Amino acid sequence: MPAKEKPDDLREAIIETALAIIESDGLEKLSLRQVARQIGVSHQAPYKHFANRDHILAEVVQRTFDDFASYLDVHPTSDDPRADMAQMGRAYVQYALSHPTQYRLMFGTPLPDAQAFPEMMVSARHAFDLLKACIQRLPNYAQKSAQQIELDALFVWSTMHGLTSLLETQAMQTHALSAETPDTAIAHVLHRIGVALGVEFDSPPYN
Repeated sequence: MPAKEKPDDLREAIIETALAIIESDGLEKLSLRQVARQIGVSHQAPYKHFANRDHILAEVVQRTFDDFASYLDVHPTSDDPRADMAQMGRAYVQYALSHPTQYRLMFGTPLPDAQAFPEMMVSARHAFDLLKACIQRLPNYAQKSAQQIELDALFVWSTMHGLTSLLETQAMQTHALSAETPDTAIAHVLHRIGVALGVEFDSPPYN
């Protein structure tokens, strides 16, 4: 069998291969040895760029959060914060369903110590700041405290995360709900979030 061609950029190859291993075999299978084996380099080669497994994982997670934040950030801010909130909620679900490995990596797996890898969470905090900024622009939030805004952002996030987790695991199909339920559920949850925040930023999906 011919030897694998060595990649020109070993560091990038390590990161791409690490994500591929996580996607195909699960996070528990990620190791520098396995990465080296799949790339076709010596077992010591990855150590030239990453001290250990956590260093590789932190880089993968950082890039995943970068991609996620960019996905939320790409939609321009409008003059209507209620429409922006609804759009952000839909984008959150869309990203999760189209990038299931990345979504589970960000929000469903143990991550390296954020204090040891401070860059890992920069984009994660930016994504949460986007949500807080949108809430702060709502017409009835001008006098709300920073703590209230943060808590309400956490409420919105946890609600959308719960719905997204159900959609991602196909729990609705398992419970024999109608084919229309997922789309209706997204609209319904967004409407109920608006009611809870006192703005009703999305119309109910029914009469």
